[in-house]
Amino acid sequence: QFPKIKIDASADSLLLQGDPALEYFREVSQRYESQDFIVITWKPYAGLLSDESLMPLGEMADELRKLPGVASVVTVLDVPLLQSPPIGLSQVTGSDPLPSLKDAEIDRALALQEFRNSPLYSDLLVSPDGDVTAVQINIASSGSSELINERELLRARKRDAELSSQEQVRLLELEALVKQKNAEVLASQSQLVAAVRSVVDKYRDAANIFVGGVPMITADMVSFVRSDLKLFGGAILGVMVLVLALIFRRPKWVLIPLFSCSISVAYTLGILGFLDWRMTVISSNVVAVLLIVALAIAIHLVVRYRELQRNAPEGDRYERVRETMRLMAVPCVYTGLTTMVAFVSLVVSGIQPVIDFGWMMTLGICVALLVSFSFVPAMMLLWGDGTAAPKGAEEGEPFTMRFAKLADRHGNAVIVVSLALAVLVGVGISRLKVENRFIDYFKESTEIYQGMELLDARLGGTIPLDIIVAAPDQSAPLPGLELTTSGDSLPLAADDPFAESDPFLGEMEDPFAAEASVDETFGESFGEADAFAEQDDFADDPFAADDFGASDGDAAFADDAFADATATASQSSDPGFWFSFEGLRTIDLVQDTVESYNETGKVQSLSTTFELFRQLLGDDIGSVELALAKNALPADISGLLVDPYYNASNDEARITVRVKETSRDLQRAAFLRDLNERLREDVGLEQEQIRFTGMLVMYNNVLQSLYASQIQTLGAVFGVILLMFWILFRSFSLALIALAPNILAAGLVLGIMGLLGIPLDIMTITIAAIVVGIGVDNCIHYVHRFKREFPIDRNYLATMYRCHGSIGRALYYTTLTLVIGFSTLTLSNFNPSLYFGVLTVIAMAAAVIGALLLLPRLILLFKPLGPSA
Repeated sequence: QFPKIKIDASADSLLLQGDPALEYFREVSQRYESQDFIVITWKPYAGLLSDESLMPLGEMADELRKLPGVASVVTVLDVPLLQSPPIGLSQVTGSDPLPSLKDAEIDRALALQEFRNSPLYSDLLVSPDGDVTAVQINIASSGSSELINERELLRARKRDAELSSQEQVRLLELEALVKQKNAEVLASQSQLVAAVRSVVDKYRDAANIFVGGVPMITADMVSFVRSDLKLFGGAILGVMVLVLALIFRRPKWVLIPLFSCSISVAYTLGILGFLDWRMTVISSNVVAVLLIVALAIAIHLVVRYRELQRNAPEGDRYERVRETMRLMAVPCVYTGLTTMVAFVSLVVSGIQPVIDFGWMMTLGICVALLVSFSFVPAMMLLWGDGTAAPKGAEEGEPFTMRFAKLADRHGNAVIVVSLALAVLVGVGISRLKVENRFIDYFKESTEIYQGMELLDARLGGTIPLDIIVAAPDQSAPLPGLELTTSGDSLPLAADDPFAESDPFLGEMEDPFAAEASVDETFGESFGEADAFAEQDDFADDPFAADDFGASDGDAAFADDAFADATATASQSSDPGFWFSFEGLRTIDLVQDTVESYNETGKVQSLSTTFELFRQLLGDDIGSVELALAKNALPADISGLLVDPYYNASNDEARITVRVKETSRDLQRAAFLRDLNERLREDVGLEQEQIRFTGMLVMYNNVLQSLYASQIQTLGAVFGVILLMFWILFRSFSLALIALAPNILAAGLVLGIMGLLGIPLDIMTITIAAIVVGIGVDNCIHYVHRFKREFPIDRNYLATMYRCHGSIGRALYYTTLTLVIGFSTLTLSNFNPSLYFGVLTVIAMAAAVIGALLLLPRLILLFKPLGPSA
C-alpha cells in the first residue's frame, strides 16, 4: 500500500473547515476570476531596461509561455505604457494597441521613470528604485471550483442535518473527486514549478533570480516533508540502534524494539494508503510520534522481561514471557488510552491537518499496542536467550538511582524548583502568541525565504488581502463625507439640482451625482462643460490637444476617438456609486487609510485607475471621465484597470492589498481589527459595507482558532485523564499527585515557547498533545509499579528506590533513545520540523524528570497509599 500514500498540501488541507469566511473567499475568487500564479523576481546585472536585461528576459518569458499549465506570462515587456511619452485619453479608449517596451521607438528612460512612479506598476511590477522587476506566471484554472462549490453546499446541508440519502451518496462522491482533483493539481503544479526552475536556471548569468508564489511554496513544503520523512526517519532509527546497543549490548534487545516500532509504523502507513487517507505537512509527523509511542512500549516490555530473567535466570522462558505480558498489559493499555485522549483533543481544532493528525495517532497507537503484544512476545520466544550477555549500561546501579537520591535527600529543593518553574510557566504562557511569520518556516539560506524577503522589501509584499466595500444605501447620505468647492462645504443631498441637469449623465437616481457636476479646477459646472458633447467643433475644448494628445488634424469632434468613447459612455443612464465623485472620494480615502499602515505593501483599487486618469488629464477628473472609465474603455484595458476592482452586479469595490509577511510588526488579528475600525470611523463606512477576505484572513482565522480550541481544551483533557487515573489507581489523591507532573511538563513546553517567542501555529500546536501523551505514560508506569511494590514492606522510601531501579530504567532508556534520535531533526531545512524536534526533546525530558523527581517526592510527602508500616 506504500505507493498509495500521498501528501496533500491543498488549501483544503490547511484552512479552517466550516469557516464562513472560507466560503466567502471562494465566492470572491470566482467573482473576480483570481488565478494562482508563480512570481519570479528579476534583478539584472545590467540596467533593468537595457538590452542585456530585456533580451534574456523576453526569451525566458517566451520559454515559460510554452510550459504546460501556463495561462499567461506578464513582464515589463508586455504591459501598456501611458507616460512614455504621455498619451491622450483618446488613445486609451481607441482601438489601436497601446505602446509597450516592445516598440522600438519607446524612450526607455521615460519608460523606467513611468514604471517607478506609476500607481499601477510601481512597487508591484518594478521596484521603486528601478533595479528589480517581477515576472508573473498565471496558472491555468484547474476546473475544480464547481466541484468544491457543490461539495461545500452539501457539507452545509449536512451540518444542518438536511441531507437526503441520495445527497449523502453524492457528498461522498464529491469528497473523493475533490481529493483526487487536489492531488492532480498538486502534482501538476509541482511539475510546473520544477519546469519553471529549469527554465530560470538558464538565465541566472543575466540576473539574480528568485522564484516565489503560493504554488512554489506548496511544492517546496511537500518536498521538505518528503525529504524529512526519508532522511530523518532513517537517521532517527539509526541513532536509536546505536543508543540501544550501548544500553543492552545484545542484538536481540536492540532489534526486537526496532522491528516492533518499524512494523507498527509500516502497518499504520499501509492502512492510511489503503484508505486513501492523505497526509499533510502536519500529519506527516505521525511517523515520528508513532516511533516514540511504539518504541516506548517495546522497551518497557524488554526491560520487564530482563528484570524477571535476572531474578530467575533458570526459569521457563514461556512463563517469563507470559508473566511479562501480564504485568505490563494494564499500564501499557492505560498509557495507550490516555495518550489517545490527548491526541483526540486535536479533533476539535476545526483545522483538517490537525484533525487528521489526531485521528491518525489514535489509529497508530492501537496498531502499536497490537503489534507490541503480539510481535514482541513472539520474538522473545523464538529468539533464545543464549549465553550471558556482556555487561552493559543497564547492569550495576542504574543512573536513575541518582534521581531517587535527589528526591530523597533534596526533596524540599525539588518542590521549590517545581514551584519556581510553575511561576516561569505562567509567565511564558502569558506571552504565548498565535501570530507568526510564514517566512520563518524556512531557513534564511532557502530560495523561499530569500524570495519572500525580496518581494516584501522591493515589490510590494506577499500575502494577499482583499477588502470588499459595498456601495452605501443611496437613500441616505454617506456619513463622514463632504465635497469642498471654493471653500464652501456642500452637504450630500439627494435633491441637488445638478442631479437632473447634467445632459451627459441624463436622469439619474444617484444622489451623489450632485458633487460630480461641480469641479473647481475648471471654474464651472460640468452641466455647462458638457455642452461640448453637443458641439461639432472640439477645438475650444481645453483638453483637445494638450491633455488628450489630439493632433491638429483631429479637430472635428465627430472623428475624434474620444468623441466616440464619450458617446458610448453617455448612453449609460447610471454609472453607479463608485463612478460618481463621492465614490471616487470614498475609494481614495479607503486606499489612503490602508496605505498608511507599515504592514501593507502595494495597494490597488479603482483609486489606482482614477489616479491614472488624473495623470492622463493632467488635472482632477469629473463625471464625464468617471463614466468613461466604466463604460468606454476597451475590454483589454478595462480588464487591467476596472474589472479587478469593481463588480457591477453587486455594486461593490475591491481593494487588493499585498501585506508584508516579513514585517516584524505584523499582528494579523490586531491589524484587521484596527483597519476595520478606521474604515468605519475615519472613512465613514458602515460595518455592513466592509468585508475582508484573502489568504491573510483565512490564515488569521486558523491561528485564532488554535487558542480557543487547543489551549482551553487542555483543561478538559486533563480532566478526562484525572478521571482515568482515579479509575486506574482507585485513589483520587494519588490521581491528583500523578497528574501534577504532567501539567507542569505540558506547561513547561508551552511556557518555553512563549519565552522564546516560538508562536503557537498549525505546526507547533500538536506539541501540547504530544507532551501530555508522553508525560501521562511515564506517570502511569511509575505509579502502577509503585502500587505493586508498596505492599511488600509498606515503606514509601524503599519502594521509591525499587521503582527507580526497575521501571525507572525503562523510562530513562526510552527517553534517552528518543531524545538523541529526535535531536537529528534540528538539521532540517524546514523550521517546523526543527521546532518539532527541539520541542519534542524538551517535552520528553520534562516528562521523565517530572516522573522521576517531582512525582516520587509528592508521593513521599502526601503518602496517598496510607501510612507506612
